[in-house]
Formats: sequence, structure tokens, C-alpha cells
Amino acid sequence: MKIVRREPHAELARELEQAGTHPLLARLYASRGVHTPSEIDEGLAHLLPPSDLLNIDAAAQLLAQAIANDTRICIVADYDCDGASACAVAMRGLRALGAKSVNYLVPDRVQDGYGLTPTLAQRVAATGAQLLITVDNGIASIEGVAAAKQLGLQVLVTDHHLCAVIDGRIQLPAADAIVNPNLPACGFASKSLAGVGVMFYVLLHLRTQLRAAGRFTTDTQPRLDALLPLVALGTVADVVKLDANNRRLVAQGLKRIRAGQCPAGLAALFQIGGKEARVATSQDFGFVLGPRINAAGRLSDMTLGIECLITDDPERAQTLALQLDAINRERRAIESDMREQAQMLAESMFSDDELPPPALCVFDPDFHEGVVGIVASRLKEKWHRPTFVFAASGAEGHEEELKGSGRSIPGFHLRDALDWVAKQHPGVLIKFGGHAMAAGCTIHADALDEFEHAFQTVAQTWLDPHTLTREIETDGPLHAHERSVATAELLSQPVWGQGFAAPVFSDVLPVVSQRVVGSGHLQMKLDHLGETVDAIWFGRTEPVPSPAHLAFRLDINEFRGQRKLQFMIEGMADE
Repeated sequence: MKIVRREPHAELARELEQAGTHPLLARLYASRGVHTPSEIDEGLAHLLPPSDLLNIDAAAQLLAQAIANDTRICIVADYDCDGASACAVAMRGLRALGAKSVNYLVPDRVQDGYGLTPTLAQRVAATGAQLLITVDNGIASIEGVAAAKQLGLQVLVTDHHLCAVIDGRIQLPAADAIVNPNLPACGFASKSLAGVGVMFYVLLHLRTQLRAAGRFTTDTQPRLDALLPLVALGTVADVVKLDANNRRLVAQGLKRIRAGQCPAGLAALFQIGGKEARVATSQDFGFVLGPRINAAGRLSDMTLGIECLITDDPERAQTLALQLDAINRERRAIESDMREQAQMLAESMFSDDELPPPALCVFDPDFHEGVVGIVASRLKEKWHRPTFVFAASGAEGHEEELKGSGRSIPGFHLRDALDWVAKQHPGVLIKFGGHAMAAGCTIHADALDEFEHAFQTVAQTWLDPHTLTREIETDGPLHAHERSVATAELLSQPVWGQGFAAPVFSDVLPVVSQRVVGSGHLQMKLDHLGETVDAIWFGRTEPVPSPAHLAFRLDINEFRGQRKLQFMIEGMADE
């Protein structure tokens, strides 16, 4: 591992500090590309205007007419946390704005696959719905939207994924309206809105139109800001880039959660996860709440997750949160077994004294397709290689197919790599999609060897030794006066995440003592500028040399009522 330091940008930091930003935060913000105080202003007034989204007028008019006519509306969601959050926001928001008949359907990961399919469109029509709204999906559902239109449904697509490209040309579904910041002609400044963010923006614009039509006044209109905790959850859980606009959405959601203003389901999930909502952080969405919602879509039925997010009954929320927690425990057990087997399969590709191949591809007939993405991520983290993990398809009529999920490393665009495989090896890929860092595909079972060879070839061609070396970017040394519980508390307040990394410091530190504790974690005492500091390195059992060049985060260890600073070790530079 190589430890590199972000550029400090002292002049920018000075300007932010002079504008009232804490000196340490000013330094951290400046090194992450923040140029002006307005970029870190979390006020709702600084949100990008909904009117900048292409087709949002048409979408709002479609919804306003549906509300006026008491049209039956059905939302087609996705089976991840962003999709569940977007569905809950749509359900709550449309009902608040006057829709009387709103329901939803969510595809089954195994039987239905991803997105709006013709079969799913038929199921929507069978409910008696007249307007179909997709959330967090639909932009690539050419056949599904066509089937819905043939069945007499109006269709509104809200999505944030990239458009389908067929034979080099962008293909869009023939929906009545499409709202997606990634439409080629859309001028919305943030291309990183999550699916839940897109739906929230549509509701904001719908409320504006309803107010202009006289249905509400500024005094009587519904408070859509109550939806922001759900927007924050889906945004962080989907690992979209936290640009300035997304950070505002997340910060506003956190503000309400910390003030006790969040849906019953979120409150129950915080409690089940052993976290206090009053001190919630953006990391809680990604590591505590998000996995419990996602587990339902991976192993069971995302209906559980959506119901947890739309209920206002605390007892029902508690029951659903307990079910989601149990499913997540099952997911972790399955993942643990799969990860162990996958690591053995990967290790069989190279000997102990060899570097791993430039890409990894593993399959086992006992793998669960709902967990392959997580396992691919774990292997990618362990060996810093683009990785695909395959499982046998459980869908009826598709028994001779394998479903794969891939995760990548910086510098290797996974979706483009699949496109290369498709062109160089026609017939291997049945279908594929995704983006730079994560992608999925379906292949014929007898084409696994050919896919692996092709995947290895493109990785060998595109990657170089620099890209294959793991790097951890840090904020440099921590000053002595910054080493405190107060600093750790300060750093827990801002919104950190994808594209706006949480602070990580680095320094060469003497190791005072070290021992393995718990289920395989290295507990240490480090000398930081003359003071002994507790430290923990989760998942590591090998001792470290002294001194060691370490990357670390600040954390607060609470034990028997005492709060003490500790360093959470993120990595060590290779000697």
C-alpha cells in the first residue's frame, strides 16, 4: 500500500477560515476542492432549482392531472436501499400532495431481474393502475415501457442511471415523461443525484405547480422537508458522489434526524443497529441502516424494507426493523461462507510468492446471487483487483445462465470493460450494465471460461503497475492540539462519503505495544508526538513494525461511561 497526501491548498483554507469555518475543517474542505463558503453552506436555499431538470414540467403536469382525476398510481421500485427510499418518498409525497390511490410493486431480484420488464408491466396493469411511475430504474427499460404503453398505462420514468446505448446510439424508452439528470440534453448541474433525490425533486416541482394552480398556498402546502431523512438515507446508501448539492440533501436529513424528526422506521432501525439518532452521522446510513434495508432485496422481498420506511406506526416499525435485522444477520452468515470459498478459489489462481492476476473471476454453484456483489467487493478490497463473482441463476427458465456482479478499482471502467468483452467475444454476454466501479452481467453457463479469459485480457491491456498498487489518500499528520475527543466530535458532524472522503490522517508512529483481541483485531498503543494513544486495526492479526507509517481515522471509544479518543487504523505503507 502507498500512502499519499492530499494537496493542502493553504490559500483556500485561509479564505474559508476567514469566513468563519473551523481551521481544521477549512483545511480539510480546501483539500477536497471546496473553493467558496457557499459550497459548504447546508441551507435549503442553496439547493439547485428543480426547474433545471429536463422534462420536470411535463412530469409535474402528468402527476397534477393524475391527482385531479383521482388516477390510480403504481410505483415500480428497485430492490436496493436507494430504490426502497425513493419508493417511500414517492408514496409519502404523493399522498401528502393529494393522491388518493397510490400503491407500489417491487421486482424480485431472482425471478424478475432489474427494472421494469414487460411481465412487471402486466402485473402493474392487473392492479388497475392507470399511471406507472418508475423510481431508481426505467431509463433502460425500453421493452418494459413499450409493454406498459400497449396496455394503456401512462408512464413516468424517474431515474439517475445512464441511458442505454445500442449500436452506438442512445436509446430512450417511449415514456410520457422522463426525468433523469443524466439525460444527454439535461442541464442540471448535479449529475450525481440518487434515484431518491430525483423523486424528491419531482415532488418539489409538483408542489410548485399545485400551488400555482391554487390547490395550496405557501401556508397550507405540505412540508416536503419531512422526506429529507429518507432522501439522505438513499443518497448515502447508493454511494453516489457527494457533491455540494447531495451534501446539502444529506445534511438536511441528518439535521432532522438528530432533532427527532424522522419516520418511525428509521428510528427503529437506528435502535436495532445500536445507534443513537440524536448523534446520527452519514456513516450510519452506509454501514448501519443501508445494509439492513438492502438485505431484504438480496435475500427476501424488498416489500419489507419499503413497508418499514412508509409506516408511521412505531410498533409495526419495530417489528419490521427486527425482521430486517434478522435477514441481515442471515446475509452476513451467507456472505461469510461465500467470501471464504471465493477467497480459496481466487488464491488457487496464483501462488503465495506471486502477485494476483490483473483481474479476478470466481464461481461456485452454491453461491447465492443476492450476495455476489458484496463478495466481489470484499475480494476487490483484499487484493485491489477488478473482480467478478458469479452465481447460478435461480430464475425459472434461465437455469443455464450465470449472473455475475463486479466491482472495480480506480482507473478501470468496469462497464466499458464489459462492452469490450461483448464486442471482442460476441455471444458471451447475454446482457450487461453498470458504471465505472460496479457492474453486472448475465452469461451462458458454458461461457464462463471464455468470459474469464476475456476479462483477464482487457484488464491486462488497460491496467499498469501504478493502477494495480493500492493507494490511500490522507490529510497528512494530525497536530498535537488536534488530538482530542472534541476533534473527533467535530469531524463527525459534516457529511462525508463518496467523492468527499472522511478525514484520514497519516504519520510515522512508534508502536508502544500490540496484541490480537476479539475475533481477530490488532489492538495497539501508539506514541503520537509524545503522548500514548489507543489504536485498533480491525481484521488484522499480523504485528506491525515499529515505527510504522500508518493511516488512521479519529474515533471515540465509549466504555463504562468514559469517552476516550482512539485511532482507527486504515492501512500501513509498504516499506
